[in-house]
Amino acid sequence: MLSRIADVLVPAFGRLSVTTDPGATLAPGSIIAANHTSLADPAIVLAALRRLGAEPVVMAAAGLWRVPLLGRALADGGHIPVFRGDQRAAAALDTAAEALEQGRMVLIYAEGGLPRRKDAAEAAPGTFRSGLARLAERTGAPVVPVGQAGARRITSGSVAKQLAGLATAPLRRPDLHVHVGAPLQLTGDHQLRTTWARTAVTSAWRTAAAQLGEPAALAA
Repeated sequence: MLSRIADVLVPAFGRLSVTTDPGATLAPGSIIAANHTSLADPAIVLAALRRLGAEPVVMAAAGLWRVPLLGRALADGGHIPVFRGDQRAAAALDTAAEALEQGRMVLIYAEGGLPRRKDAAEAAPGTFRSGLARLAERTGAPVVPVGQAGARRITSGSVAKQLAGLATAPLRRPDLHVHVGAPLQLTGDHQLRTTWARTAVTSAWRTAAAQLGEPAALAA
């Protein structure tokens, strides 16, 4: 349901385009790793993936389950709450592993949070936490790197700026782009797996951001 809602709403807020690498596949039981830059980007990524025939469950901050309507949609869709800094944090990986074993795709944001920048510009993904590497090692699931760009043009900065950006986006309709890379089979220790995944997601982000003419990607 969440993917369907995103697919309906996102075109009202921006112009979404999607590209893929040769060999990019979204097979059942895959881990999808995306960069996280804005409160808007999960909807953008879900809308893009639905265009490609994929409707993953999302690992997201547990606080979202307390938001009216959204919390119900997350619960009904079998999405996975992550309790950061809590004894229940490990349970999220258990639930994700079960979903993968059942053939579901799992969308994970390995940075673990949003950047603290106030501007709307793009920047490469930040440091990855170890959860992605541990989940890949535990399940043997392939990791599909996804890069998104443009979400910060909808919401970024202070709360006031985010609300203003969300309110004006249907008039501005900024360009948004999502790029899906070829799947990886991560090997090595946790650090190597984490570095490899971050490199792949950064490459996918660079492709997406370059499509929008973002200086950070063009300079790289």
